[in-house]
Amino acid sequence: MNSSLLQLLVLAGIAIFLILKLRSVLGTRDGYEGSSVEGPSPRSEPRRDFEVIEGGPDRDIIDHVEDGSEAAKALAAMKMAEPGFSVSEFLQGARGAYEMILMSFENGDAEALRPFLAPDVMETFEDVIRQREEQGLSIDANFVGLREIVLQDARFDRDESEAEITVRFVGELTSVVRNADGEVIEGDPSEIKRQRDDWTFARKMGSDDPNWILVATGG
Repeated sequence: MNSSLLQLLVLAGIAIFLILKLRSVLGTRDGYEGSSVEGPSPRSEPRRDFEVIEGGPDRDIIDHVEDGSEAAKALAAMKMAEPGFSVSEFLQGARGAYEMILMSFENGDAEALRPFLAPDVMETFEDVIRQREEQGLSIDANFVGLREIVLQDARFDRDESEAEITVRFVGELTSVVRNADGEVIEGDPSEIKRQRDDWTFARKMGSDDPNWILVATGG
């Protein structure tokens, strides 16, 4: 075997080795490696966490209610009346409002409730607080957390721009009733109770006042 042929075989062997080595390395990589070809490439763009589809369904709505339902149509109408309205942000606000209203009621703080309740709901809450005071009773409560928050229904009056959204809350709290002497007459401070409430909030869309008012309660 002459020297030229021997050199050719050696070079070919080295080339095959390098190709196999490169393939094995590339095969262990996770994710996308950008192309080395210069110029714009769609695959070289950063990955997006969402995809915007012109004219497609509004995820902010259908993530909470069934697509095409009356509630979904009402929420879409609210967004048309007030483009900055967000269902997800509303539910975040409702979460905080639930804890604040519930604990203010348990603690008998009527004045803290007044800005957030419709007059008839406020009257009902005040009656219960007054009855407790007359009987010398007090509530010692602690809010543990919210296990569930679900948008149950939505309605929108286009003529009046009045919006109503009903939310189901499932909260957990500890609560005991004490008499005038401070003795526990009902409940256990170490027992976590689960409470379910269906609350309806209302607001005039497009108004300067961003606050939603509690207009109905149930459970």
